[in-house]
Amino acid sequence: MERLYKQIKEYTPYNRQEAADKALMLAFMERNPDALHRDNLAGHFAATAWVVNPQRTKVLMIYHNIYNSWSWAGGHADGESDLLAVARREILEETGLADMKLLCDGIFAINVLAVERHIKKGSPVATHLHLDVEYLFEADDSLPLKIKQDENSAVGWVNIEDIDTAVTEEKMKPVYALLCEKMKKY
Repeated sequence: MERLYKQIKEYTPYNRQEAADKALMLAFMERNPDALHRDNLAGHFAATAWVVNPQRTKVLMIYHNIYNSWSWAGGHADGESDLLAVARREILEETGLADMKLLCDGIFAINVLAVERHIKKGSPVATHLHLDVEYLFEADDSLPLKIKQDENSAVGWVNIEDIDTAVTEEKMKPVYALLCEKMKKY
């Protein structure tokens, strides 16, 4: 976890919200040696792959079964401190996409997000925090995709200008808008 702590500490926040999220992540890691594990019920690390097409006009999204909304693809660290590897694993598991190029050397964005209580695989999950680290990738939007039935019911490329209407999870709209803004420099 030392390497991840160092990566987050060296990350330059894009705005005041990222600065606040960075401070929370570092403090959380200092107080919670189990921050990489779901067993920490207050919160834990997750990783996300923000995958765009070469023209930067579309982003790869999944229709998430829990949130009933188009969503980024990502998942829990589950003890793995190499969150880039987690992001790659999750995009492969959730979309079937293996061929993608990392566009940003290191962390692209960070977010601390409240996950509302819900039912997962028949069991209740309490409200908790996801300390999410995002990585920026590029992939060919003509490559075949596949759903992961226990997590999503659709996978597809969403036009950047359609994200706001495609996404029904209101709290995620500003997060996605910021990622779209940030990716313009790549």
